[in-house]
Amino acid sequence: MSDIPGQNDQPDPSDPANDFDEIIAAETTRDPDLAVIEAGSRTLRTQGGPPEADVPTRPEDPEVDRALREVETELATRWGETKLEPSVARIAALMDVLGEPQRSYPSIHITGTNGKTSTARMIEALLGAFELRTGRYTSPHVQSITERISLDGAAISAERFIETYQDVKPYVEMVDAQQEYRLSFFEVLTGMAYAAFADAPVDVAVVEVGMGGSWDATNVIDGDVAVVTPIDLDHTDRLGETPGAIATEKAGIVKQDATVILAQQPVDAAQVMLKKAVDVNATVAREGLEFGVVARQVAVGGQLVTLRGLGGEYTDVYLPLHGAHQAHNAAVALAAVEAFFGVGSQRPEPLDIDTVRKAFAAVASPGRMEVVRRSPTVVLDAAHNPAGARVTAEAVGEAFQFSRLIGVVGASGDKNVRGLLEAFEPVFAEVVVTQNSSHRAMDADELAGIAVEVFGEDRVQVEPRLPDALEAAITLAEEEGEFAGGGVLVTGSVITVGEARLLLGKG
Repeated sequence: MSDIPGQNDQPDPSDPANDFDEIIAAETTRDPDLAVIEAGSRTLRTQGGPPEADVPTRPEDPEVDRALREVETELATRWGETKLEPSVARIAALMDVLGEPQRSYPSIHITGTNGKTSTARMIEALLGAFELRTGRYTSPHVQSITERISLDGAAISAERFIETYQDVKPYVEMVDAQQEYRLSFFEVLTGMAYAAFADAPVDVAVVEVGMGGSWDATNVIDGDVAVVTPIDLDHTDRLGETPGAIATEKAGIVKQDATVILAQQPVDAAQVMLKKAVDVNATVAREGLEFGVVARQVAVGGQLVTLRGLGGEYTDVYLPLHGAHQAHNAAVALAAVEAFFGVGSQRPEPLDIDTVRKAFAAVASPGRMEVVRRSPTVVLDAAHNPAGARVTAEAVGEAFQFSRLIGVVGASGDKNVRGLLEAFEPVFAEVVVTQNSSHRAMDADELAGIAVEVFGEDRVQVEPRLPDALEAAITLAEEEGEFAGGGVLVTGSVITVGEARLLLGKG
């Protein structure tokens, strides 16, 4: 593992990036008006908005595209991600015949209900800034299946994805022949990710669970750090009907002598997690006690936050993502990386503040409060359950001053769609209901029936085709005129957001 550079470096109070007034005061020998202009220019460059999201597109080479489609077709013949047999027996068997690739690097394992992917991306950015080679495994993907497996902060190429699949395919077939059920789509992808990370090789893997924890396919790793983002109700038919019951399943990623980074939780969920930590002699750091968000303010393209980590405060950190929930995700990510490096246990000093600032300023999270169009502004957010919808509704109100917000909602049939719509009802002037191309998508007319009960008939429009829904929403947002401040929020499903992203020219 690489050493952490500049651990004892503290922010220089006279650093021009730290304070606008200090920049001006330092320019005593120059024209004061010029000093103000140059200082403002530097500040705007520092807070100029989010970096472009790194979502891969289809391969340009027709042969590579054909080969990738063949792999996707073969994977599609397996159980999808919503069909589960709760066991890690098959993935464990695959790891065995592959030579246990997941044991060749340390890992940070992430579970929770919402915020897992954004938190994983932040952890990855921090580790990369400290010169560690990272592997990140997240799901689902926004546009391309290759997004799920990343090396050094970027999705693996289509060519590498194909090669990895071909490498593991004979072993997958061997395990298929030995097990009662074939390996699922998600299990094969998990095996591919762990093999790709070992082949790279990576210094550390950042792994997001697919669902739950104990029997999730990712849970053949022993995470040095277990991260638990906020737990709420989702997948209740498989995980339980209360946060405490769901936490019991998610606590399965907490391993012997690990460190647990616990985001703010419902009381019953927190109790379950703390009991599990005691049972396996794990160390716990709790948001709001050992770490947390000290302060935050809206900035251009995101927010400026002060975070309290396990080793001290990190001030003036620019995060190019919107919403209080992303500030809390940042606090969790920072604490996880501190724990990985031993801050707060083996070493008392904090991480280098400039490196932390640089890492957070480079974070992007596609499909999470992502602006993809202006005039009118179109925002994409992958909220797909009531808890996610509530934080998204709050974030939209804080980050944008829309005089009229139109919702485009396409949801999956296995979700709490009524709860999701009720969360958005206070902020949507009107809603256009639609459906994405997935077989899991709720029929647009069925969704409209629920929407009418929540919003009233006058505020609901039905457009079964997503392109038509986007066009209708944009037209509604423009009704008040060019400068009236209308906006569109596309939400309800990661798949809906991904397809909208493509339609709006992002990829």
